[in-house]
Amino acid sequence: MLWETVNREPKGLAHLQLLWEHRRFLFRAGICAIVACTLVAFLIPVRYQSVTRLMPPESQSGAGAGMLAAMAGRASGSGLSGLASSFLGGTNSGALFVGILGSQTVQDRLIEQFNLRHVYWASKLEDARDKLAQHTAVAEDRKSGIITVAVTDHDPKRAAAIAQAYVTELDRLVAEVSTSSARRERIFLEGRLHDVKGELDVAAGKFSDFASKNTAIDIPAQGKAMVEAAATLQGNLIAAESELSGLQQMYTSSNVRVRSVQARVNELHQQLDKLGGSDLSGGVQSENTLFPSIRKLPILGVTYADLYRQTKIEETVYELLTQQYELAKVEEAKEIPAVKVLDAALVPTKKSFPPRMLIVFLGTALAMAVVMAWVYGSASWQKVDAHDPRKVLVGEVLTAVAARWHWISGNGLGTRPTGKSAWGWGHKREPQDDAENLR
Repeated sequence: MLWETVNREPKGLAHLQLLWEHRRFLFRAGICAIVACTLVAFLIPVRYQSVTRLMPPESQSGAGAGMLAAMAGRASGSGLSGLASSFLGGTNSGALFVGILGSQTVQDRLIEQFNLRHVYWASKLEDARDKLAQHTAVAEDRKSGIITVAVTDHDPKRAAAIAQAYVTELDRLVAEVSTSSARRERIFLEGRLHDVKGELDVAAGKFSDFASKNTAIDIPAQGKAMVEAAATLQGNLIAAESELSGLQQMYTSSNVRVRSVQARVNELHQQLDKLGGSDLSGGVQSENTLFPSIRKLPILGVTYADLYRQTKIEETVYELLTQQYELAKVEEAKEIPAVKVLDAALVPTKKSFPPRMLIVFLGTALAMAVVMAWVYGSASWQKVDAHDPRKVLVGEVLTAVAARWHWISGNGLGTRPTGKSAWGWGHKREPQDDAENLR
């Protein structure tokens, strides 16, 4: 036989002769393997990968370190406390960024935003988190500190959108959990500004009502103007009275000139009484008077000065708080680690998986290796003596399995075989029969 002749020839040549003998079988097997591997490679869903890179965050000192320490305490519920503690122990804040990107808070918001439970066919939130973690790779370069976020998805647009959403959520979450001194100061100033604004509105309203009711525009200026007007009227009155006295010595009271000067004197008296506030029915000021009387100015001045002072105090406090509030916002922005994008996530145009050529090549090579092993195994099996106990046992097992399969396919599963022969147990088979069946 060929195998007995091969044993007396060189081992390598024997293998080549054995393969040459089965060349047609190997050729058909290779064609089938190529076709099958090609089908498998093209049936595997295509995946796209979108990558975004972040600049390393600037080193924090002082208040920044305190802010990160506070973040460590508040992020304990999301599994970030250990990362923040390691940051405070000597690492940079890049490790904290990596931890935030992998936190449940970020994952849950992305799952809700993109409806990933439906995309990943996950009925439970925990399964969706695991799927998202499998499709996301976050890494930090130890030398440069650049953080890379790579998202893989069957939809290239969704992959880019999720990668960009990671950056947005990181920026938002860092600002949200920040509890730095500048942030606390800014929150305090916001509350004080709200309260002071209300007090300023109340004081301004009271001052406005008082000034409108008493026609008190500016009491000091009004007092000065009224005193000057009263002095002018007084001077005119004295001159008019002197002229009247001279005319009365020369003319009678019915003289036209005397009556004219007398009328002017009376009018000057009335104007002085109005300014003094002593001539209008019991000293009550008339509603048609544009300005308060001189007698009322001291009383109005006290209330006016008190309301004016309160309004100016509230206005000054509000201005100072506004300035401090703006400074606190600037300081808070300085203390929060900024998320700076080095490479924005773009929609990928080239697939990242599967490598079809590699799958076809490796699959075909593996299939051919299995077929060649089968050829060598078959040749070795034929070399074994037909009376060998191992070969006899294998033959019996194969015969029993074949009989059982024939009974199942012929009779179904409703009844059992009545004799042991159906299982291959009823008679003893000869070794040559097993060898023949195996061939």
